[in-house]
Amino acid sequence: MNNRKSWFRMWKILSFAFSMFLQVYWFRLRKKSDAQWALLWEKLGRQFRQTLFELEGILIKVGQLLSIREDLLPKSFISQIQDLVDQVPPSPWEDIQNVLEKEWGKPIKQVLLSIETTAVASASIGEVYRGKLKDGTDVAIKVQRPSIPAIMRTDFRSLAIIIWFAQYVAPIPKGFINFKMLFNELKHVIGRELDFKKEIETMQLFKERFASVHQLMIPTAYPEISTNHVLVMEWIDGARITDSHFISTHKIDNEALAQRLLRIFLPQWLEAGVFHADPHAGNVLVKADGTIVLLDFGMVGEISRQDAANFQNLMQAIFLNNYAQAANILKKLGFLLPGADLKIIENLLKEVLQIDVNKLKEMDLFALKKEMNDMIKILPIQVPTRFIFLGRSFVTIEGMLLTINPDKEILDIIKPVFSDWVKEGNATNWKSVLQWFHALPIFKIFHTVQEFLETPQRLVIQKETLQQRKFIFTIYENQKKHTFLLSVLAFGGIFIGQYLHYLLLVKVSVGLLSLAIVFYYVSSWKQKKWLKKLDRKIL
Repeated sequence: MNNRKSWFRMWKILSFAFSMFLQVYWFRLRKKSDAQWALLWEKLGRQFRQTLFELEGILIKVGQLLSIREDLLPKSFISQIQDLVDQVPPSPWEDIQNVLEKEWGKPIKQVLLSIETTAVASASIGEVYRGKLKDGTDVAIKVQRPSIPAIMRTDFRSLAIIIWFAQYVAPIPKGFINFKMLFNELKHVIGRELDFKKEIETMQLFKERFASVHQLMIPTAYPEISTNHVLVMEWIDGARITDSHFISTHKIDNEALAQRLLRIFLPQWLEAGVFHADPHAGNVLVKADGTIVLLDFGMVGEISRQDAANFQNLMQAIFLNNYAQAANILKKLGFLLPGADLKIIENLLKEVLQIDVNKLKEMDLFALKKEMNDMIKILPIQVPTRFIFLGRSFVTIEGMLLTINPDKEILDIIKPVFSDWVKEGNATNWKSVLQWFHALPIFKIFHTVQEFLETPQRLVIQKETLQQRKFIFTIYENQKKHTFLLSVLAFGGIFIGQYLHYLLLVKVSVGLLSLAIVFYYVSSWKQKKWLKKLDRKIL
């Protein structure tokens, strides 16, 4: 990618971002209704989606990662990018051939017996081709698009500018967001997916970890002819695991298949180590004999030993109604941002977890959900991406299990697998959870609806306090917003003055810009001072 194309790409990204910021500012100034805000975010989501498809590259990956962050972005915006398909037209074969020969340092025919020149799959980062090794073995050859390294540098420069602007100037979608953490997570996840050597390491880890699992296949990689930008691996035929017709035709036992799938993923969710973060149906196949095939290990998450221990302790704290301990563990896990009031989190957990799912029919679920969502959005909570991935992995596999075995309740599938996992492993902290699990007629972590309904006054007081804090936060944000608008006008005046050679206008505009900068930093200082006071307050 030449410099001209890079600058055009950066301009396209930044112009869309700043246009989006200005539209949001304008709506705030005009104090639009919730319905009008929803329409605006829906329009911005469509524009964002269109921009992603125009520019392709890693921006599509960024869009996919943002589409799972419903905790950070408005629902109407997310709805426009939730079904983003990472599928773009393949590169010309000549470009792919150049990449292969450059990476291998020799002509393709010296490495492969043959290769099909039509891609069998094409995504924003890589394309997959089918070929044969010299001994006739069928292989899948994943090739990174030629322009990706240059695109990555341009896109992350642009994102760094946008993140800085969003953190220090722009209005924030909810009370508190750690934009720096979000940017670093995006960069880490995408950077890891761009390194095919890391994917080989992950494939090998999974093969070793699940070597004893019956009827599971993970492709074997060929590291001697793989590089950071080319991945050669075993070709495995199979149908999507959600292909009911294939399962029925080959008389595969639905219940056994569902339990086998869960036995593969349950340890990934509950034990320390890496887990498959993108287990959609295209990456989870089934062979005619019921063998499950796992593909594409580019996007993975990782749970540390400390994370696993904390998560087990969190479950125990919830079961024992120790909400203070649960709030503290959430902080250790990274769910709470600096400045979070643990007492607020404790009270919120207490209210949420005192609902009996057996009696939820008696409640207005939509009103309850909206009430809780409104409270959560103004709390300093930001779920780390690794747990977002974990949650998405669970939801995706849950959907697969229900598709494979629609006649069985999900808990009837989970219960025996969970029991076996606890008995076979060394997860001693989970044994008490297993006893509790077997004692319940259904999976629930709540008490009674009546207890929740008998505490309206506490909920009202808590909500009023949160609304008051949101109001104060909004005042500071409005002050920063006004200084930003003043700086935009000042910049405009400087450019117009220089263009018209009108020195007085330039001087006046520079003065306004200086004032805007001073007022902005004063407002930011006051806001930070106020945030520090929150740590010393107890609800």
